Amino acid sequence: MLKDVTFGQYYPAQSFAHSLDPRLKILMLIAYIVALFVAKTFYGLALCALFVVAAVFISRVPFGSVLRSVKGILFLLIFTALLNLFLHTGEHLLVEWGIIHIYLEGVLFAVFLMFRLIFLVLGSALLTLTTTPVSLTDGLESLLKPLKYIKFPVHALALIMSIALRFIPTLMDETNRIISAQKARGADFETGNLVKRVKAIIPILIPLLISAFRRAEELGDAMDARCYTNSPNRTKYKKLVFGWRDAVAALVAALLIAGVVLFNVYAYDICPAIYSYVVML
Repeated sequence: MLKDVTFGQYYPAQSFAHSLDPRLKILMLIAYIVALFVAKTFYGLALCALFVVAAVFISRVPFGSVLRSVKGILFLLIFTALLNLFLHTGEHLLVEWGIIHIYLEGVLFAVFLMFRLIFLVLGSALLTLTTTPVSLTDGLESLLKPLKYIKFPVHALALIMSIALRFIPTLMDETNRIISAQKARGADFETGNLVKRVKAIIPILIPLLISAFRRAEELGDAMDARCYTNSPNRTKYKKLVFGWRDAVAALVAALLIAGVVLFNVYAYDICPAIYSYVVML
C-alpha cells in the first residue's frame, strides 16, 4: 500500500550524481524549482524535463523508482488539472455544456501545470535517492551555518531533519506490517463508503503511534548512552569539499535557468506559428 513512497529512501550506487557535494545538490534542487516556476512556455518546461531525465540517467537510479514518487500526488494532480480545466478561460472555446465551458487555453494550462508538478516531485525524489540522510543533514547544516551568528539552532534543526528522514522509510515499513497483520485478522481497507474506510484506519494509527513513540524513546536512550550533547563545537568525521564535479554541475544548473529565461523571452522568434499554443496566456 505504501511501497510507492520514495521520499527519504536512499538508493546506493556509484555515479556522478551520488558523488556530488550535498550542499550543491540542495542548491541545484532549489535552482531546478526556480527554473520550473520561471518557465512560462512548453519550451522551458521541456528543458526542465530534459534536465531531470538526464539527472536520473546519470544517477543510475532505476527510472521506475523515481516515477513511483508521482503516485503519491495523483489525487492532487487530477484535482488541480480539473480545477484549472473548468475555471481557466480563453479565446478558443472547445466545449460548452450548460455552465461548463472548456477552452483550449484551459486545457493547455492544466497540462502545463500537471507536468510542472510531476517534474517538481521527480527532482525532489532524486535528491533523497542519491543522498544519504547523514550527508543531506551535513549539507543543510553547512548551508545554514551563517544563521548561527543570530543564535539560530542550526545543528538542532539539521538533527531533527536527519532523524525525520531516517524514520520515514521505517514508519512506512511498520505501517505495511500493521496493515498486513490487520488484513490477516479479516480487516477490510478497500471497500465501503468513506466513513467506513476512515474507521478502518483507526486500528492502524494506534499501533503505529505506539511504535513511533517507542522508537523515539529508544533513540533518545541510545543518544544519552553515547553522551550526545548539542554542542556548538562538534567536529565531523567527514568534511565537505567542493570538487570539479560540483563545478560542472553548478554550470549546468546555471545554464538551465538561463535557457528557461531565454525561452520565455524569445519563444515567438523560435516558432511563431505555434507561439500562441505554447505560451501560457
